[in-house]
Amino acid sequence: MSRVFQVQAGSPASRSRRPGPSPPSQRSPWSERSDDSANRGRIVAGYLSPHPPHLIYAENPPQNEPRSHGGWDVMRWGYEELRRRMSARARPDVLIVHAPHWITMVGHHVNCVPNPRGISVEPIFPNLFRYHYDFRTDVELAEAILGEADGLGLVTSAMREPDVRVDYATIGALHLVNPAWDIPVVSISANNNPYFYSDASLDEMEVLGEATRRAVERTGRRAVLLASNSLSHLHWDVEPDLPEDMSREHPYNQHQYEWDMRLLQAVREGPTSRLRTLIGEHIEQTESETKAGSLTWLLSAMGWPDLAGDVLAYGTVIGTGNAVVEWMPRG
Repeated sequence: MSRVFQVQAGSPASRSRRPGPSPPSQRSPWSERSDDSANRGRIVAGYLSPHPPHLIYAENPPQNEPRSHGGWDVMRWGYEELRRRMSARARPDVLIVHAPHWITMVGHHVNCVPNPRGISVEPIFPNLFRYHYDFRTDVELAEAILGEADGLGLVTSAMREPDVRVDYATIGALHLVNPAWDIPVVSISANNNPYFYSDASLDEMEVLGEATRRAVERTGRRAVLLASNSLSHLHWDVEPDLPEDMSREHPYNQHQYEWDMRLLQAVREGPTSRLRTLIGEHIEQTESETKAGSLTWLLSAMGWPDLAGDVLAYGTVIGTGNAVVEWMPRG
């Protein structure tokens, strides 16, 4: 359970929770770069990368305890294509993930633990997802994001609890994008006020996106962004005897499916600025998981580029709509 800090944005109390650079043993391998490195810091790609635990369960990786007979193949093929594209390009320095299930009720938290290790359990599907993780955090970039967000007026906190249990939405997206776990990570919480206040907007996520972009540029990172959320999010409440029984897998209803297609058609046509309004409409119509703000954060960090997204896969998991989408900046 993440700790909640009730402090005002930019206050001395908020800043005191981010005490300067990390000790030398915990600093990022990029800490000693020359000033010229800042000139190449940029976001090299953004991916809508949903996290259903079923996809990892279906792959049977050694880190996950439960075993399966496969399933959800088209979605998993989409992730295979994503990984192929990443490996064909210059290797990114860091993966930055915003996930809807690291829920913080006050402000935006960033994981600053240098080497998170433990087991992540999906609370609804512990029969499918009990995953042993061990990865590296780019602490310098994490602290830079906190500093930029604080400077833009957001309430922020650094997560430094070494025994923090990392949520399954963070782990799910990171595994599916990079199962080798050989790229450092920055993970950001979801301030889930939108789940509880009907008048909440996604404007704050745009500010967080801007803070993320500034931090990436200032630290000279080549970053890939991951928005770990599904689309339509109504789902079944009874699991089949065989969870991977694909004869039971289909959209929750036609209305949910049609709105997913409406959003994805706008993604495929571009530009991303069309999505500013459409994301909110899609949330109202489908209870979309994008209400946690991950997709808005990603597109804002990329500057709402004049681009079409490349939809690599679409599929349902327990009735929810899920798409793997790539946005690749020009140049």
